[in-house]
Amino acid sequence: MNASKPFFSDEIDSRIMIKKDKAEIDNWTNDLEYINEELEYLLDIEDRMLNNSELYQQLHSMRRDNTLRLGSLYRYEGSMKNALECDTVHCDTYYLNNHEKNRSSYLEHLKKYRNIKSKVLSNILLHATR
Repeated sequence: MNASKPFFSDEIDSRIMIKKDKAEIDNWTNDLEYINEELEYLLDIEDRMLNNSELYQQLHSMRRDNTLRLGSLYRYEGSMKNALECDTVHCDTYYLNNHEKNRSSYLEHLKKYRNIKSKVLSNILLHATR
């Protein structure tokens, strides 16, 4: 059992939800930062081995999209402090919907990244069998 408890029984539900959302955003940004690193490697591999201009453009586009998504998540994370000040259901609903929108966008971005990464890896295999 984990000795540290991230939540306490005397905390209000909204504060617990904000902590949970903040932890999730931290995971998302860590993932996207790592994707930035992987994209640099994939671009290097494409440049040195594959020389596929279409793949090159897709990788650059993905790197740009990843940087934009990461910036958006950083801004969103910064706005989370405002959620603590909510005192109406309407305000809480706004932040809940905003979080779900960011989650959907993040998951869609991951799907696109995985597709481009699979293309690079399959091209490497094709290149290696020649």
